[in-house]
Amino acid sequence: MFSRLLSAGVVVGLGFGTVLSAAHGQDSRGRKYKAPPETSHVEVLVLKDVNQKPIPNAAVVFHSTKDGKDEGNLEVKTDSEGKATIDVIPTGSSVDVQVIADGFATFAGTYQVNEASRAIEIKMIRPRAQVSTYGDTRGQAASRPAGVQEPAKPSNLGDQPARPSTTKTLPPTNTNPPEMHPDNQYPLDPTTPAQTKPPTAPTPPQQI
Repeated sequence: MFSRLLSAGVVVGLGFGTVLSAAHGQDSRGRKYKAPPETSHVEVLVLKDVNQKPIPNAAVVFHSTKDGKDEGNLEVKTDSEGKATIDVIPTGSSVDVQVIADGFATFAGTYQVNEASRAIEIKMIRPRAQVSTYGDTRGQAASRPAGVQEPAKPSNLGDQPARPSTTKTLPPTNTNPPEMHPDNQYPLDPTTPAQTKPPTAPTPPQQI
C-alpha cells in the first residue's frame, strides 16, 4: 500500500515538473517585453491678455510628432482655473498647441517637450477689426447690372482743388510745301512773301 502511494506521488511530481518546464519554455520563446515610451506632463494655462484672468472651457488641441512619426492629436477643455493638463505626450516630441475660445482670436504655437514636465502659458487676445474703405453690403441687392464695374472710391486727395494745366497750345503748322512758280524762284502762295526776280545784267556789246 505504501509503495503504491509512493509511486503515485512520484508520478504526480514528475507531471507537475513537466508542466512547469513547458511553461518556462514558452516564456523563453515568446516576444520580449518592451517598456512603453516615457511621457511628459504638459500643463497649459489659458489667460486673457487684457487682465490676466483665466479662460474656462477653452478648447486646447495637442498634436504631437516625434522622429517624423505622427503621434495623433487630443483635445482637452480648460477647467475653472484656465488649465488643461495632459500626460500622454511622448518625451522629446514636437507639440503643436491650438487654443479656441469664444470671443477670442484662435491661438496656434509649436513647443518642443524634452523635459518630464512642461508648463505653457498662453494669453488670448480679442479679434482685431479689419480696415476697409468699402461698407458692409451683405444682404443688399446689387446697384449695378452684372458686368459693370463699380466706380473707384474717392481718396483724401479728392478734396483738394485741381491744379491748372500747364500745357501750352501751339499754333498749327503748314506741313505742305508752298506751290512754286514754274521758274522755281518764288512761291505762288499769297500768304508767303513774294520773292522778286533779280535784275538781269546788260549784255556788253560785241566788238567787230
